[in-house]
Amino acid sequence: MDPHLLRTFVAVSRCGSFSEAARELGYTQSAVSQHIATLESDLGASLLLRRPVAPTEVGVRLLEHAGPLLLRLDAARADIARLTAAPASRIVIGLSPLALSPRFVRTLADLRQAQPRLDVTVRLLGREAVAREVAARAVDLGLVDGIAAPNDPLHLADVGPLTALAVTEQPLAVALPARHPLAGRAGLRLVDLTDARWIDAPDTAIPLAHLRTASGSEGYRASLRYEGTDLHALNALIASGHGLALLPQSSIDGVPGISTVPLAAPRLVHRTEALHSSPPGTPPALLAAALAAATG
Repeated sequence: MDPHLLRTFVAVSRCGSFSEAARELGYTQSAVSQHIATLESDLGASLLLRRPVAPTEVGVRLLEHAGPLLLRLDAARADIARLTAAPASRIVIGLSPLALSPRFVRTLADLRQAQPRLDVTVRLLGREAVAREVAARAVDLGLVDGIAAPNDPLHLADVGPLTALAVTEQPLAVALPARHPLAGRAGLRLVDLTDARWIDAPDTAIPLAHLRTASGSEGYRASLRYEGTDLHALNALIASGHGLALLPQSSIDGVPGISTVPLAAPRLVHRTEALHSSPPGTPPALLAAALAAATG
């Protein structure tokens, strides 16, 4: 039995009219009549009374089979369509820990709402790894942070042609234990902290090597090295008195046991940039553009 003919038979039986079934199915009335005649010829039985239009006893029995048969056909079509449909868009995002900001989370949520089939993976990476992984196509979009003069780009390793867009610029602050002698100051100059006890956390806080470059002086020796990417762990080490760290003000405000003092000099900001090498209109390019637009 041709399922198209079976659908026509079910529609005529339900409507009680050849013309009404034709309107519902989008056929001409003569086409509907031809469908029924062909089905009756195939089965060798009369299926419909013509005046009034109603199923015969054989037609009633066929209707009992037709509903489940057509339902399974529809289910099979939907299942195959699902299996053969284009795969959901996929994006792998690599971030340095301080780039995982509320703005990023909100913007990613907006993109996923607009593209509900988007398959998202987020990886926390060390700063040096972000640009390298984007260039190697191991991640589709990278967000990396660091220090720079206001409105200046980050000085990243040359790993090839990448699109870099500014995402955020925030004030920097020195994070100290709450009872540190310098806590409560209005501001601190980096050059005055060369001999302080520092925590070297190159993938989380601003690396000590960057402090030496920014201040143009040696020093900034580590009393402890932290090789993780967990900001909460770093904050716990600072609060326990293991050393200082330079961080964006927003990441340490209100953290128990930590006092924050704004960086007064040199004039630097904490900057986050989005890196990608994807064509316009793809999820990485769209997310990068949305993050950059939010900056404005």
